[in-house]
Amino acid sequence: MPLRVENIRKTLDAALAPSQLEIEDDSHRHAGHVGAKGGGHYRVFIVSAKFSGRSLIGRHRMVYEALADQMKGDIHALSIVAKAPEEVGS
Repeated sequence: MPLRVENIRKTLDAALAPSQLEIEDDSHRHAGHVGAKGGGHYRVFIVSAKFSGRSLIGRHRMVYEALADQMKGDIHALSIVAKAPEEVGS
């Protein structure tokens, strides 16, 4: 697993204790993207009990807050799907 993806995984695991976490490096689809400054493009699907009762914006803020340091360099763009456990099938 690439180092950046592993760092994202470790950070989100520690901050949000997800029951499901999928991270996809989408950088190859944005080759030559102006302004990326070396950071990559990632998709995150995350299910966490910490999202229960939170708005979509609140959930995204939680993810961005957890990844704040990485957003300064390693991550250029982040697509997030954030669900509470009761919103996903077993």
